[in-house]
Amino acid sequence: MKYVAACMLVSLAGKTPNKANVTAVLEAIGADVEGDSLKTVLDKLQGKSIEDLIAEGSSKLASVPSGGAAVASAGGAAGAAPEAAAAEEKKEEKKDEPEEESDDDMGFGLFD
Repeated sequence: MKYVAACMLVSLAGKTPNKANVTAVLEAIGADVEGDSLKTVLDKLQGKSIEDLIAEGSSKLASVPSGGAAVASAGGAAGAAPEAAAAEEKKEEKKDEPEEESDDDMGFGLFD
């Protein structure tokens, strides 16, 4: 991932992502550079523009489902309505009890 990010930074700087430029970016942040991994990334990116890669990745992400869990949990919450009412009733009972002062503040407040 660091190699792809370094390639993007080099490209945004208007330079060609090659071994020397990417290595310079990674060494500037103190990252270790593994020659084999860098060569693999550069070979995969050879002849492709960063803009095209971002567009291709965005189209792949569009097919990934997201937000579906909220729909499923809403359906489950409808079945738990009686339990929620009982829990709310318990909360009301607790509010009727007088609150005891806590000695946690040791007699002074944060902004006193």
